[in-house]
Amino acid sequence: MSATELLIVLGVVALALVVSGVALVGRRSRGRATTRAGTVLPSGRADDTADSRPPAADQRSDAEPPPSGADSALDLLVRPESVAGRMTRLRARLAGSQSSLGRGLLAVLSREHLGDADWDDVEDTLIASDLGVEPSREIVAHLRTRVRVDGTRTTAQLQALLRDELLAQVGADTDRTLHLGPHHGRPAVALIVGVNGTGKTTTTGKLARLLVADDRDVLLGAADTFRAAAAEQLQTWGDRVGAIVVRGAEGADPASVAFEAVRVGHDAEVDVVIIDTAGRLHTKTGLMDELGKVKRVVEKRAPVDEVLLVLDATTGQNGLVQARVFADAVDVTGIVLTKLDGTAKGGIVVAVQRELGVPVKLVGLGEGPDDLAPFDPEVFVDAIVGS
Repeated sequence: MSATELLIVLGVVALALVVSGVALVGRRSRGRATTRAGTVLPSGRADDTADSRPPAADQRSDAEPPPSGADSALDLLVRPESVAGRMTRLRARLAGSQSSLGRGLLAVLSREHLGDADWDDVEDTLIASDLGVEPSREIVAHLRTRVRVDGTRTTAQLQALLRDELLAQVGADTDRTLHLGPHHGRPAVALIVGVNGTGKTTTTGKLARLLVADDRDVLLGAADTFRAAAAEQLQTWGDRVGAIVVRGAEGADPASVAFEAVRVGHDAEVDVVIIDTAGRLHTKTGLMDELGKVKRVVEKRAPVDEVLLVLDATTGQNGLVQARVFADAVDVTGIVLTKLDGTAKGGIVVAVQRELGVPVKLVGLGEGPDDLAPFDPEVFVDAIVGS
């Protein structure tokens, strides 16, 4: 081989090596980019399809962005809306759904002469709002006296009187505190109970968001072991707010799962453990007894600070029968009224509190992840009377 031919061969080899090196670097670079784009799940697995997935339905535009270039579970987390923010947003929604009651009452009360038939109309309007017969009669009796004595006639005066009477029935001074502050050496424990279809699991997840927004560390216990979907749903809620989720096998003993949740919560030093229980018909004695067992077993590890009964506000007076049975079984400490917007009638707030002797502490006013808020009597009544 001549010198010229040797130089040509060496040049071709060198060129091939350069091209191979560039290709190798390109592959490594693309590999690193894929790793960074992948979302690391709480289980430690990387999800490389994150870029092609649509954002989660509850991911808000004001959520805190994850740290730049971070490959961590924080990529899944969203910042729940603060209590103050959600109350401001929900006030208008509540007013829109309840103001028709106030308008109907004021239309009757503003008549030039109020006779017995007119006061009967006021009472019927209140009863139709699911307020209940006795509270409705009390309000009418007080209004009749004040209108006759004070000579109240203007719309503003009537609004003020109606507001006072409704606030008295709702209980403006009632303690509605959620007793879920951390204790020294143990987490607070909440048990979520209710019949099928009231939204217990969703409420559990929303409550976790509410507490996380208040800077609480939360653990969720999936004690609804009859529905695999319930545990999966709760896991999704937990992943999105960074809450630990304790699950059992499908069909496992709910009491043992609840007990384990409290144990893990204690060891992990979380602030609050929220236990989601299976929905059960109030007419099924065996299931109600099992619910009592769950509470007793949990209390062997730690006291239960709150037993929150989730009621569908649209069921109206029918929901009171359910509420009585649950209250007898597990000593309910507070009510969560879901679906209070839309077709629900606001009087159910008064009726259920009277029936159980415990306050409405939380209300759900929509399908959004942050559509759960502490119940504010003044906001609620002002929405009704249009103040």
